[in-house]
Amino acid sequence: MMLRQIIAVTSIGLRSLPQRLWESLVIVVGTGCVAGVLLSMLSIMEGMYQAGARAGDPRNAVVLQKNILFENSSNIPRSAASIIANAPGIARARDGSPISDASMIVFVPAQLRKNGTQAAMTLRSFGDKGAMLRQGFHMVAGRMFQPGKHELIAGAMANSQFAGVGLGDKVILPDGEWPIVGIFTTGGLLDGALVGDTGTLMPAVRHKSFNSVLVRLASSAAFATFRNALATNPSLSVDVMRMPDWITRGNADFNAYFRAVVYGVAAILGLGALFGCFNSMYTAVESRGREIATLRALGYSGLPIALSVLLEGAVLSVAGALIGAAIAWALYDGVMSGFGSDVFFLTVTPPMVAIGIAWGIALALLGGLVPSLQAARWTVSDALRAK
Repeated sequence: MMLRQIIAVTSIGLRSLPQRLWESLVIVVGTGCVAGVLLSMLSIMEGMYQAGARAGDPRNAVVLQKNILFENSSNIPRSAASIIANAPGIARARDGSPISDASMIVFVPAQLRKNGTQAAMTLRSFGDKGAMLRQGFHMVAGRMFQPGKHELIAGAMANSQFAGVGLGDKVILPDGEWPIVGIFTTGGLLDGALVGDTGTLMPAVRHKSFNSVLVRLASSAAFATFRNALATNPSLSVDVMRMPDWITRGNADFNAYFRAVVYGVAAILGLGALFGCFNSMYTAVESRGREIATLRALGYSGLPIALSVLLEGAVLSVAGALIGAAIAWALYDGVMSGFGSDVFFLTVTPPMVAIGIAWGIALALLGGLVPSLQAARWTVSDALRAK
């Protein structure tokens, strides 16, 4: 009986929405703005996460200086890199050499293509096993750099973000011009970087030690063997992590900070939408005074009437959230973007749309709570006196 009353009262309310078009649009537009802005900002986090995940090959382990948060701050001496490369648990190439790559990373000045402002671009070095250790690495134009020569290759998305890093362009480093002889792709964050030969780059940028050592594990179980061998070596002071764990740790602080900013902005926008929802639902309840009086006279209790008000607000809010999500998806999903020196594609996913809908429902419940309670308490005479 109660369920039938709720369905009947809600149906009546929804059918009368065209008569309250502008009040209804306030809820739809307000919720749509909140959901659209929320998803557009979350698309940055999701795009970076997915690009990082594609670089996090679980077959690889990374070695860095102990207690270092950022790779460019790590310091691995050449002697230590040699010990790491010969540790047990590392996979071997066909010639019997360990699949290990000691590399460096620096940031070089660059110019953003969209507005010409100065930025920093990642420059990473590869040894002879560097390309082998990067999942999905392959050349799409030009050729690979030649060891010993002042040559660079650029990621497939680098030239879209930064000016002057296309095939045939020259990058100025401390010891002169380095031509870009090839374009590569990995499907990850490396696609926005420059890459050159480790042995040639290090003296050019005045690097005397490596920043990290990347290795291919012989098997998943070999990680413990490899890590224990380095941890028990008194000449080393390093941290050893699986590649996905390192990427997760590196993104943790950024994600926490950016998530706080995103939801803070969404909360501020949501506050405005909340007041709009409250005013609209309050007006809707008053405009339905005769309808509510008739329902009460027919024996309907206050609960179905209150729930119908909340459900009406939820329907309008969900509609607004879906519209906002559709606009965010159309404008941002798959769009190339950059954050700092990283280049990636913005991404809008179904779970993000669900978050937008959840925010919309929360706004409807909070904004419609007081009007729904008012409607539930009304007697027939109260409802008839409403506007």
